[in-house]
Amino acid sequence: MASTIPDQKKVGMVSLGCPKALVDSERILTRLRADGYAMSSDYAGADVVLVNTCGFLDSAKEESLAAIGEAIAENGRVIVTGCMGNEAELIRAKFPAVLAVTGAHQYEAVVEAVHQAAPPSQGPFIDLVPQPDIKLTPRHYSYLKISEGCNHACAFCIIPDLRGKLASRRIDAVLREAEKLVAAGTKELLVISQDTSAYGVDVRHEERQWQGRSVRTHMTDLARELGGLRTPAGERPWVRLHYVYPYPHVDAVIPLMAEGIVTPYLDIPFQHASPRVLKAMKRPANEAKVLERLRDWRAICPDIAIRSSFVVGFPGETEEDFRYLLDWLDEAQLDRVGAFRFEPVEGAAANNLPDHVPEAVKEERYARIMEKTEAISAARLAAKVGRTLPVIIDEVGEPDEDGDIGATGRSQADAPEIDGAVYLRNVPASLAPGDFVLATIEEADAHDLYGAIR
Repeated sequence: MASTIPDQKKVGMVSLGCPKALVDSERILTRLRADGYAMSSDYAGADVVLVNTCGFLDSAKEESLAAIGEAIAENGRVIVTGCMGNEAELIRAKFPAVLAVTGAHQYEAVVEAVHQAAPPSQGPFIDLVPQPDIKLTPRHYSYLKISEGCNHACAFCIIPDLRGKLASRRIDAVLREAEKLVAAGTKELLVISQDTSAYGVDVRHEERQWQGRSVRTHMTDLARELGGLRTPAGERPWVRLHYVYPYPHVDAVIPLMAEGIVTPYLDIPFQHASPRVLKAMKRPANEAKVLERLRDWRAICPDIAIRSSFVVGFPGETEEDFRYLLDWLDEAQLDRVGAFRFEPVEGAAANNLPDHVPEAVKEERYARIMEKTEAISAARLAAKVGRTLPVIIDEVGEPDEDGDIGATGRSQADAPEIDGAVYLRNVPASLAPGDFVLATIEEADAHDLYGAIR
């Protein structure tokens, strides 16, 4: 008598927040697929829905709660995980129907909750062919998370409460994951953590064996080894460093960029420039001679792109402090800048500081910093007109009425989702996402470049 193979149980996923949460979502879904689950692209087809929440700002919490509410309304069987997992009582009070609540990067607890809510229906012999890991990003770029947590106690931040103290991954495990990603088609590795510069501090930069040699659990060693990887076609993948605090040892990475081993790009969360505000923020490395080091970095690697983010309207920030920041930006000439209005976060020390800045003043300062940074960006991009730059292709369009095809890519100065783009005209039909090309830049605006393949 023939037996019927049961249908696979299906899991839906809503992933909110930063790239680190996206990596958590990928790992959870990969584990679930290994247990016999299929993925659902909509609420209706899912036996259970996971909502990976963000709890960093009150606005992020509101977005997370809205997503939970939508999932319950559309499906009814919802498991909550992520950074808001530490507020289980709030979530259950608002949504009593939630099946389970787990915290950030608690993979085992999430998988167990799914097993209880929708037991896997497939047996262990249904799928004997190993499946690749699930990716929620395009095939040609991947986030590579090297650690969890953070040892800092910044006054505006509750990340250590949400994700704990710094816990670095073994460097051989990180490199093995990166090697696997590159072999599977990744052309750009985006290194992420809460503090990439602190990688390995918690394990005293222990050494591990990798391909017959010892490598330290250290940002510099990691960057060098990642730059030594090659795609199946023999290309060097781009290696982009995010969340880099400007500790002194960051200087050692700049020559690697000048040599083409690491992508000439640093994402450094400066947050402010006024020494008085930085002290109130309890920011690390606030005594560093940042402007002098920026000049040194550019002397070694002229094409280095620096991106950062700044908080305006921090409690106690005066007009003098803010003008100091604007003057600092004039000198620093950062390539990419994001700005955020200060927002109280439940549990953050900054909430108890005196002299909170009125909302109207925050808005006015936000408008001024965006105007300043847009002008700097426009000038820096205009200087690239006439140059030929390496570009990675993200998307290729359909032919227009004349048969011309356009494409969207990024230069080495542009991280996906957060920076600008390079728009290319009249590209060959054979071009595909993930291809590296050389493009001559013909025009620029405040955020993007326009050109053609050389």
